[in-house]
Amino acid sequence: MAAASISPDSSQTTMEDKEDFVTPPSDSPPSSMDESTDEAVPKGCGVGLFGYKVSSSDLISQTDPKLQYVNPSSDEFDSLVSALKLQMEDGQGEIIIELGIGGGCSNNGLSESEMDASIATLHAVAAACDADMTVLRKKGSEGCLLADCLVRRKVQEDDFLEVRVAVVGNVDAGKSTLLGVLTHGELDNGRGHARQKLFRHKHEMESGRTSSVGSDILGFDDKGRIVNKVDGHGSLDWAHICRVSSKVITFIDLAGHEKYLKTTIFGMTGHAPDFCMLMIGANAGIVGMTKEHLGLALALAVPVFVVVTKIDMCPPNVLQETMKLLNRVLKSPGCRKIPVAVQTQEDVITTATNFTSARVCPIFQVSNVSGHNLELLRSFLSLLSARMRPREDKPAEFQIDETYSVPGVGTVVSGTCLQGTISLNDTLLLGPNSVGEFLPVAIRGIHRKRLPVKEVRGGQTASFALKKMKRNQIRKGMVMLGAETDPVGCWEFEAEILVLHHPTTISPKYQAMVHCGSTRQTATIITMDKDHLRTGDKASCLFRFIKSPEYLHTDSRMVFREGRTKAIGTITKIHPYIPGSGSGVSIGGGTAHSTKKKPSQMPKTLSGASVSRVKGRRGRGRNYHHIDKTSSSTSASGGGGGISLEGPSTSDHK
Repeated sequence: MAAASISPDSSQTTMEDKEDFVTPPSDSPPSSMDESTDEAVPKGCGVGLFGYKVSSSDLISQTDPKLQYVNPSSDEFDSLVSALKLQMEDGQGEIIIELGIGGGCSNNGLSESEMDASIATLHAVAAACDADMTVLRKKGSEGCLLADCLVRRKVQEDDFLEVRVAVVGNVDAGKSTLLGVLTHGELDNGRGHARQKLFRHKHEMESGRTSSVGSDILGFDDKGRIVNKVDGHGSLDWAHICRVSSKVITFIDLAGHEKYLKTTIFGMTGHAPDFCMLMIGANAGIVGMTKEHLGLALALAVPVFVVVTKIDMCPPNVLQETMKLLNRVLKSPGCRKIPVAVQTQEDVITTATNFTSARVCPIFQVSNVSGHNLELLRSFLSLLSARMRPREDKPAEFQIDETYSVPGVGTVVSGTCLQGTISLNDTLLLGPNSVGEFLPVAIRGIHRKRLPVKEVRGGQTASFALKKMKRNQIRKGMVMLGAETDPVGCWEFEAEILVLHHPTTISPKYQAMVHCGSTRQTATIITMDKDHLRTGDKASCLFRFIKSPEYLHTDSRMVFREGRTKAIGTITKIHPYIPGSGSGVSIGGGTAHSTKKKPSQMPKTLSGASVSRVKGRRGRGRNYHHIDKTSSSTSASGGGGGISLEGPSTSDHK
């Protein structure tokens, strides 16, 4: 990688020296963490914001790499343009290029005149690629100068780069307050004034706690400047921000309270965030749901950076203890991150270029009242690039995470386009419904961030107005697929799971909530390759949904939870369900054939199995239900919701 990297050995400094954190070097050789960086990278190759490098040595003449931008010939200029186009395609429209990097570590640096000529050439090359170039920093001494330059593609008025950042952390960590300060450009008064701009419900304003999945945006132009401006009522005009922005950061504000964990998990899985911003209150430290949210992000393979807030009100000794504990958690065997304290603008560029290619975890210490280090956080956000590849050549696939009924418009669905391209008036297949069917539906309107557009591509979020479709026909977890596909839903699937925590043992017929993408439904473990599962065990299990079929992919990550039970896994095999083929849902030895009735009209028994509504005192996350042991039915172990899977019907137990 051409960009400065961080050696893992540098993270072993003691707390007495530098608070046990790595201070990123401004000029270091490539890191040994990424084996692919051992090769010399040609100067013409830029570094994508993920650290990807694109070799273009076959396009550029074999001159000294650091001099390739110094007064190139016409043919060399064309080669530079071709190489930059490939690099920008790999970086999804933006890359960071280092000028002055030679073929070897000892052959770096340009004179002042050579650097000026290289910058002028890069400006011209970027313009030929319909992009803008901005010099991020210059470093080095006279006669040995280096420069980092950001090249970002110009976008049309109704198009922009989109990066999704999930904001998690324990309750009272300052998540909504920080987002209010970042998006509205106004510091907090220390009493929660900034967060009031983001709340959606009255009870959230009264309690000060987020209970739903909220979202707000932060726009940057092609020079990296923030374009957010509030109107006279203190609100943001999303349409205006998107029109003038080259990149839009979408913040997914998630709940921190434990009782809203189900909503938080859905936000992390269903909204497909590119990055996760973990918030920690400096005065409270790592408490409550902080480790839970960090573990969730690691399980879903979402890169994490940490923001420590409230440093203005925290005593120095308490802040030091918080940072010491944070460092220990990030370097633990379950996390294996390299904590990097971001204190300067050079640290921002170094961590941004090494964020996902290495195990780097940037840490910002900010204050929403004084504004300390907020500018560094804004600069870091402007350099983030989306992780999801567009895959525009694939058939369209759109996952639904919310449904609405808008007066005068009709049924509206929102979600994320995972691949392909969806245009206005396209006809897609919506499903699976309760009987596993996919129904054709036409797109009558498309909005991105409240801005009307004509199409959306893979990796973008959008809202669709649907023709002749009622809201009660649609649910979260459904997908819309290209008409050329032949999709099938599934009642059953196999997955390799790891039990993170369970108070007792898990046996077959245990039930819990499965989160996979926007799918959120209770499933039963039918079989597994072990008799029992306890905390830390791995197993291959066969799952069956209990309500309706879902559309899943192999190799998808899933979260399996119930109460304090937590498990993660990967789907290994899908068992397709074809409506009308006679293959129904086997429960308790029988077969339940799906019907077209609404879920509320479905019978409470399926082939001899009955739903036993068990009432009892609530446990503390262990056994929620008291099951009468004299019953002849075999219930799900561990309080799996009281679903009787075999035997005759039983009466309600109290």
